[in-house]
Amino acid sequence: MVLQSHYIDRLEGTLIVPGDKSISHRAAILGGLAQGTTQVSNFLCSEDCLNTLKAMEQLGAKVDVLESRDGYGPTKFNISGVSMHPTAPTKPIDCGNSGTGMRLMAGMLAACPFDSEMFGDESLCSRPMGRIMEPLAAMGAKIDAKGAKAGCAPLYIHGGSIHPIDYILPMASAQVKSAVLLAGMFAQGTTSVTQPAITRDHTERLFKHFQIPCQVNGLKVSIDGPVLPLARNLAIPADISSAAFWLVAAATRPGSVLTLPLVGLNDTRCAVIQALQRMGADISIETTSGEDEGEPYGTITVRGSAQLHGTELLVEEIPNLIDEIPILAVAGALAQGEMVIRNAKELRVKETDRIDTTARNLRLMGAEVEEFEDGMIVCGGAQLKGAELQSYGDHRIAMSFLVAGMSAEGTTTLHNTACINTSYPGFSQDLAQMLR
Repeated sequence: MVLQSHYIDRLEGTLIVPGDKSISHRAAILGGLAQGTTQVSNFLCSEDCLNTLKAMEQLGAKVDVLESRDGYGPTKFNISGVSMHPTAPTKPIDCGNSGTGMRLMAGMLAACPFDSEMFGDESLCSRPMGRIMEPLAAMGAKIDAKGAKAGCAPLYIHGGSIHPIDYILPMASAQVKSAVLLAGMFAQGTTSVTQPAITRDHTERLFKHFQIPCQVNGLKVSIDGPVLPLARNLAIPADISSAAFWLVAAATRPGSVLTLPLVGLNDTRCAVIQALQRMGADISIETTSGEDEGEPYGTITVRGSAQLHGTELLVEEIPNLIDEIPILAVAGALAQGEMVIRNAKELRVKETDRIDTTARNLRLMGAEVEEFEDGMIVCGGAQLKGAELQSYGDHRIAMSFLVAGMSAEGTTTLHNTACINTSYPGFSQDLAQMLR
C-alpha cells in the first residue's frame, strides 16, 4: 500500500483521532479477567488491539459487538469476563505486531494453570522479551523463548503457581511493570515494582477503575493478590500519540487552527505537548472529563505560530514520549536550531530501529542529522524536499514522514503503509481530509 502527501499552507477544522492504544490493550485484558460484563467504548480497532481482544476470547471471555468501524473491527462491545479463571487456549495466541500485547499477556499467562504459546510477526519476533521473562521467572514462572534471536518470541509459557516478588525495574518500562503487576493479581501476597523513573500509569489507573487495590508510593507500585477485578463500563479517550502527528502538522504552519477533542490527558503521556510548547508551539488544553472517569481527557487546540525552535528532550521525558520521538524529530527538522534527542536507546528495539529509520528518511528529505547509539541531533532550517521513502513496516515512521511531506517541496511517497493499521485505522482518510 502506497500513500502520498504534498505541501499545504495550513490546517483548519476539527479532527477526532482513534482510541488510545495502550488503554485499549489493558481494557481488553482486565475486562476479560473481570467478574461481570464491561461495556467498552471507543476501543481502538487496530490490528494490535484486536489481536489482544481475540486472545482474551481464546481464554474464555465473551465479546458481544455493539458498534464497528467498517473495514476494521469493533469500537464498542460488551466483554463478559472469566472471573480470574481463564481457560486454556486451544491454539497458539497470535500477537501480530504488538509488543504491548505480548508482554502484558505473558504476565497473566505465567500465572495460569496451563501451558500456552504466543507468537507474532517477523518484527515482533525480533524484539526483546527477556525483560519480562526475568521477573516472571523470579515469580516462579517457566517461559521458553524459541525465536531465532535469543530472548525473542515465540514464547512457550508453562503456567502454574507463582509467588509475589519485590522487583526493581532495570529500565523505565510500563510494559514490564504491567506484566509483573498482572501476574501479581494471581499471587498470594504483595507484589511490588520499583521504577527508575515515572512511566505510563494506565495499568494503575485501570486497576482502580476495576476496583483492584493498588498502592503507589513514589516510584513503587504494589498490589495485594489474589484479587478479583469487578466489571465497570469504560470509555477510552483518543490516543495522544496519534494526535501528536496532527499537533506537529498544525504547529509548524502559521495560520493553522486545529481542534482535537476527547484526547487523553494522562500526566504520564503529555510530555510530547510540553516538548512542543518548549519549541514555541501554541497549544491550549481544556479538560472535559469528569473526576471519576479513570483517565482524564479534553480538547486540544493548536494554532500555527511563528517559526518553531529546536529543543533538547529531557532525560525524564524520554520514557513517556518514546513513541512520539519520530514525529518530534520531524518537528525538529522544520524548526530553527538543533533538536537534541539522547538517552533514547530503547528506540533501537521498537518495530524498527527508529533511530536509524528516522535519521535515514530525514536525510533523504534533505535534513542534516547526526546519529548516536542512543539518539540523534536534527539540524533544523533546511527546506525539506519530497522523496520516495520506505516505512520499513513501522506505523509511526510511515505517519511521521507523511506529515513531513506536508511541509516539503513536491510529493512525498511512502511505501508499505499498511502497517499504519497497527495503531491508527483511518489515518489515510484523515490525511486526505487535511490535504484538501
